[in-house]
Amino acid sequence: MPSNPTIPPMRASLALSAVCLAALLVPEQVRAEPERYRISGLPPGEPLSIRAEPDPAAEQIGEIRSRALVFGCTNDTPSRTTWCRVKAGRVLGWARRRYLAPD
Repeated sequence: MPSNPTIPPMRASLALSAVCLAALLVPEQVRAEPERYRISGLPPGEPLSIRAEPDPAAEQIGEIRSRALVFGCTNDTPSRTTWCRVKAGRVLGWARRRYLAPD
């Protein structure tokens, strides 16, 4: 059976389309340079939950004990509340903006 030379360009085109679509699904403000933030507005010693998705019902995947890197925030969430993309230690997820303050 002869090979079809159009298959590789089609696959490349599909892959490029998937990447472009994924980029559109990530809110622009979440792709910012990271900034250091600290916990604010919680009782002393209480950690801030890091969630897998920007939703209070999402799985808790970690905690912020004092400070974290924030990559940007969005209120384009199911609850319409503002969540920030955060990294604390090795955990990358989402935390409520309400409890974060610039360091």
